[in-house]
Amino acid sequence: MSSLRLLPLLHSLLLLQLHLSNQLEDNKIPPSLCTGHPGIPGTPGAHGSSGQPGRDGRDGRDATPGERGHKGDTGDPGETGMRGLTGDAGDHGEKGERGQGGECAVAPKSAFSVKLTEGHTLPLTVGNVVRFDKVVINEQGDYNTETGRFTCKVPGVYYFAVHATVYRASLQFDLMKNAHTVASYFQYYGNWPKPASLSGGSLLHLAPGDQVWVQMALSEYNGFYSSTKTDSTFTGFLVYSYWKNSAVFA
Repeated sequence: MSSLRLLPLLHSLLLLQLHLSNQLEDNKIPPSLCTGHPGIPGTPGAHGSSGQPGRDGRDGRDATPGERGHKGDTGDPGETGMRGLTGDAGDHGEKGERGQGGECAVAPKSAFSVKLTEGHTLPLTVGNVVRFDKVVINEQGDYNTETGRFTCKVPGVYYFAVHATVYRASLQFDLMKNAHTVASYFQYYGNWPKPASLSGGSLLHLAPGDQVWVQMALSEYNGFYSSTKTDSTFTGFLVYSYWKNSAVFA
């Protein structure tokens, strides 16, 4: 081989040697010459600090208002809350003007008391009315001395009392209301030398037009008696009235 052909070959070898020597000096071993095992993963780095806030974005365009929704169902009532504290009393208001005087109502009245006249002849037939013919008081005129009957004008509750003097005879009489016996009273003669007494009374509920009287119960028991020293009396008076039903206040 000639020296002219060896010069390019030597020049190439020289360049290759220089190139390899530079890599060894820089500790850069080509992977093709030395391949090692993968290294252990490194420790994760620390979190970086927060960045600065970004700029505000542009305002969006106003959208078209939506349609109104349907009304929802009424909810269940809530539980009653605790009662609040009582507030302070308010100030007294101004005194009002005095009203007009009202009409004066007059309470209804009804009362009578009558007795037998001395030596009065009594009925002997059963069912006859005992006519107490001598008036002690009868301002309203509710008792009739001719018939011996009391007639109610003011509705309400009345009290009636009969006091009989009995002398040398037995006595039985009834307190009547509208032909119905309300109470019966009896005294048997026991040969007493002096007059005796027989009394009784009753409360009655009366309506206008009702009548009350004393009536003989037995013909042979008719011992009503009166004299200058003793009397037989029939008395009645209104205890209380039924205001709403009274003709006086109609």
